[in-house]
Amino acid sequence: MGSLQTVNKQQEMMISRYAASPEEQRKLFRRTLVTVIFSQIFGGAGLAAGITVGALLAQDMLGTDNVTGVPTALFTLGSALAALLVGRSSQKHGRRLGLGAGFIAGSVGAIGVIAAAVLNSIVLLLVSLFVYGAGSATNLQARYAGTDLAIPKERATAASMAMVFTTFGAVAGPNLVNLTGDFAKSLDIPSLAGPFILAAAAYFVAGMVLLVFLRPDPLIMAKAFAGRSTEAGTAPGRTLASAVDRRGLFTGIAVMVMTQIVMVAIMTMTPVHMKHHGHGLGEVGLVIGFHIGSMYLPSLVTGMLVDKIGRKRMAAAAGFTLLLSGVAAALAPADSMTMLIVALSLLGLGWNFGLISGTALIIDATTPQNRAKVQGSVDVLIALAGATGGAVSGMVVAHSSYAALSLGGSVLAVLLLPILFWPYSPKTRN
Repeated sequence: MGSLQTVNKQQEMMISRYAASPEEQRKLFRRTLVTVIFSQIFGGAGLAAGITVGALLAQDMLGTDNVTGVPTALFTLGSALAALLVGRSSQKHGRRLGLGAGFIAGSVGAIGVIAAAVLNSIVLLLVSLFVYGAGSATNLQARYAGTDLAIPKERATAASMAMVFTTFGAVAGPNLVNLTGDFAKSLDIPSLAGPFILAAAAYFVAGMVLLVFLRPDPLIMAKAFAGRSTEAGTAPGRTLASAVDRRGLFTGIAVMVMTQIVMVAIMTMTPVHMKHHGHGLGEVGLVIGFHIGSMYLPSLVTGMLVDKIGRKRMAAAAGFTLLLSGVAAALAPADSMTMLIVALSLLGLGWNFGLISGTALIIDATTPQNRAKVQGSVDVLIALAGATGGAVSGMVVAHSSYAALSLGGSVLAVLLLPILFWPYSPKTRN
């Protein structure tokens, strides 16, 4: 009992020290952001390495092309569940434990995939792929940790910095496929399981970086600072824990869900469309490479723009950019690599605008006392939106065409615009 009181006293003294000094708060914010950035580099490597060969491994073990979509479906379902659990854990225990546990779970899933390949166990493979999806959800949610201590006008920039550094790992992972495959063979492990060795190590390191260095916990500190401030802006009968700007929350969800559906739908069917018109894997890889680069590399500039010119304007830019992307993809001659690169680059950029502006809207609409739980629930919707976009895209193309799918994405993107003109509550930034 005495030791618990000592810990609580020490924590209170630490909170008081930071609360009394804006300069100390800024130092803590910068240190937190650096820690999140390092975890994202490794998290990106863990995510990309496994996804690169997940479908091929399932195809090899099951001996049929009909299951190549199973890994993506399992990643998505696993990430949806993990997003909910990580969000709730983070709200209760802090970012450090929630995110650290999520990455470690992803590492365990990757180890399970390796074991399934060695044992040729289909059941273990499917279960492990589901668990592996926790790493994907955690990698996405980590962007929020860098914003907990950011001042309102820097929230989007903080979130975008984490996304920028995810790119380094995401680019490195696929380029190490041959190297990890050779390493796996030297250990008498199937070569297609090699990238999961990298994924297991990368996710484990990402988790340990957060567990060891994310101190003091940014969300716990943000809650403490908010608890010490006045609740003058909270409506009568409400507490900080229940206060949510529902209009801003709905708008943020709509932006991220719609951009996710459009992006995943067109991205999923582009390789199939290209293959049907004689393009090789190298050309497909080039187009998708431009797409992924456009999804992440502009993040820092996007974050600054969201903070400078407003969430609503950048969300509108997301809808307009996705509109252009869908039209370009629909009109692109099947043999034109240039037009396909332009269309998919615009697709990635529109998604980038939507995710960062939507993230900022969600942060603005919540308080530290409820933010992580709400963020986890929102990321569940994003994961399910991606699964829906991928599933529907195949049916649309099968019954119509790639051009019809692309134009349909443009229509959905346009539907974002009326939502953005709804009046905002005073709490939400324009």
